[in-house]
Amino acid sequence: MSFYSVAAFIRDNYPEYFGYQTYPIADCVRIRKVAEEWGVFCNFYATPIVVDGVAFKNAEQVFQLMKFKDPEIIKRIWNGITANDKICHEVKRTVKSYEKAYRRPDWGSMILDALKFALMRKYEQCELFRTELERSRGRFIVEDQTTFPKAQPDCWGVKPAVDGVNFSGPNVLGRLLMELRDRGQLDYRLPDDALGYIKILQNVRKGEESRQ
Repeated sequence: MSFYSVAAFIRDNYPEYFGYQTYPIADCVRIRKVAEEWGVFCNFYATPIVVDGVAFKNAEQVFQLMKFKDPEIIKRIWNGITANDKICHEVKRTVKSYEKAYRRPDWGSMILDALKFALMRKYEQCELFRTELERSRGRFIVEDQTTFPKAQPDCWGVKPAVDGVNFSGPNVLGRLLMELRDRGQLDYRLPDDALGYIKILQNVRKGEESRQ
């Protein structure tokens, strides 16, 4: 299994979210691209989130940075510098360049709790996100990976089933969003040092302010 695949993490640590689900296509809200309808459900949608004084571009940035402990790596990712010293404005690509060498060893046991944390901050701070979740009520939320080159959906999404009338897949992101919509909260438990990167970024921000 690929180092970057989260399937084993979900299976071993979050079995309640593991396995395929089926949803009638006609009854689904589809997450596809940021610029399309329901784009606010994408983690990459521009929804500024502030955590303890540190401003993030979106939920994905909050989530991805939680993979690391090393202060220098966190600073490099924050500044969009990859492991081979290239400038990259896509946090997921920047993070991927450091994962094999620097990802925290317990990431698999906290991955969904980290995502729940990011989604809760987005829910609390983004009115559009809350409004669109409410508008989706009564329908299933799925990450539609129909156009993805892989034959099967990854853990986050779904693809059309062979019957042509249903979506099928793990749909972990969609399931979390529906849980958030229906309950108004997501319960999570993070390691004591999970937000250590916030303190590191607070110091970065203070340094930037002192130079102004």
